[in-house]
Amino acid sequence: MIKDLTLHNRAQQVMQAITENNADLDAAARKKKFAAMSESAYRFFRGTSHLFWQDMYNDWRFALFGGVPGTQTWIQGDAHVYNFGAFANHDGEVIYGLDDFDDAVVSDYQYDLWRLAVSLVLDTRSNGTFDNPACTKALKALVKGYLETATRYRMDDQEQEVHFTADTACKPLRKFLEKVGKQKGRKRMLNKWTRLQKNGKRVFDATNPKLKRLSPVARKQFMAAFEVYRQQKESGGEGKFYRIKDVVRRISAGTGSLGTMRFYALIEGEEGAEHDDIILDIKQQDGPSLLLAMPEAEQQAYRRVYPNEGVRHAAAFRALAEHPDRYLGWLEFDGAVFSVRERSPFKDDFPTDKLEKKKQFCKMAATWGEVLATEHKRASRSLNPEQPYLLEESLKQLTTDREGEFVTLVVAIATHYAECVERDFGTFVDAF
Repeated sequence: MIKDLTLHNRAQQVMQAITENNADLDAAARKKKFAAMSESAYRFFRGTSHLFWQDMYNDWRFALFGGVPGTQTWIQGDAHVYNFGAFANHDGEVIYGLDDFDDAVVSDYQYDLWRLAVSLVLDTRSNGTFDNPACTKALKALVKGYLETATRYRMDDQEQEVHFTADTACKPLRKFLEKVGKQKGRKRMLNKWTRLQKNGKRVFDATNPKLKRLSPVARKQFMAAFEVYRQQKESGGEGKFYRIKDVVRRISAGTGSLGTMRFYALIEGEEGAEHDDIILDIKQQDGPSLLLAMPEAEQQAYRRVYPNEGVRHAAAFRALAEHPDRYLGWLEFDGAVFSVRERSPFKDDFPTDKLEKKKQFCKMAATWGEVLATEHKRASRSLNPEQPYLLEESLKQLTTDREGEFVTLVVAIATHYAECVERDFGTFVDAF
């Protein structure tokens, strides 16, 4: 009986939260996800964003440099160093930025910055290249890069488009983007995921272990759901080239999203040529992890604004991304809501384990901060069209002459919470 009074302990909280959060996964999917999470504390962190929100959403420290209407913007919601990546923009340029909006929601900017900073610590320790002092130095560079970018603006900023390309990026990122531009592309992407049949028709390559064929019944149901999406796009003058050629399940993708229903759909390219086909990434949207930490009043407000998670995902994408692809939308299938977006031919992640020099590590960390701040500013303008510099002005007011305190706070949060995650990781490995 006395033991029942001692259940308020961290190990109990962690195991209960993980069990409840993964209860909807079947046994095979849960085993695969837990196996991925057991690889390192960083992978565990990626697979347990619900723990971060459970711990941080009501942390009083967010009121020190935020917690006011002006510091609210669209946040990525699951910020970590591998949720940035390379992709092609509307002009065909290879750019670097946030590339995952499944957990995006309107909230205080600090949650993204804190989570990104924690991820830097955990990823650095996982790679084992840099010691703690070097990690702290990179953390400071990340936070300074964010703050300097977030508080910098001019009255003609709204006409300026900020791209992080090979021409504008620092050396480690520039070399990466140049390599992606040379080594990737639509033809290479199609060769990886598809094949040409003898009749010349392109279909998905079902021998790829990350793809799985649908049953005839499921395929028929999916085609009907896709047709509704296509007609919606066509009614907006966009559906001319949306002829679907093939569809498959996409499996074993991500960490936190492992077990989430996902499809790749192959559609005809604009020219009808052999190598211009489009792959659409169609992913089930169950809602941001932040929802689990929201009080009921905030959840009700959220539901009033977004009739479903596909609408929320599309709104977030349009706010945070400079030029979302023309295929952005959503569809309903098998009782669930799915986001629709193009899979970029230049999709790739920056390999943090390849960073070997402290100077380049700090430059890359500063870039992550700059990218995050740039997208937060862009998103704030979409929320506040009559006050386009509200976020910048609010942060400037809160941090002027307190920049050192701001950096110290984020570094402390990142370092201490990373230690908590490492202990939680040990609890998880021991239990599962």
